[in-house]
Amino acid sequence: MWAGDVDVALRALADPNRRRILAVVREEPLAVGEIAKAVDMSQQAVSHHLHVLHDAGLVTEQRQRTRHLFLVRTDGLRVVRDFLDGFWPTHLAALKAAAEAEVRG
Repeated sequence: MWAGDVDVALRALADPNRRRILAVVREEPLAVGEIAKAVDMSQQAVSHHLHVLHDAGLVTEQRQRTRHLFLVRTDGLRVVRDFLDGFWPTHLAALKAAAEAEVRG
């Protein structure tokens, strides 16, 4: 995993509007107009956010005739998840040691 991928993805996810857009396109591919209606934003603003999400590898674009549909890229989110998952073993080991010390106590 390249650190730049994580940085770009986290910056994209930092914006609450982008997180709302991701939630809308989580289940099915939607066009910009449909996304804009669902998140109550202008199509221009949604297009901007989709561009950022696309550049971060978090959404993919599919063409269906003349429509451009957007959908979450789960492999793009995996970069963030892998980064965050890296914190758990250390914390779980520390929690286990603390619990065992308390039991011995």
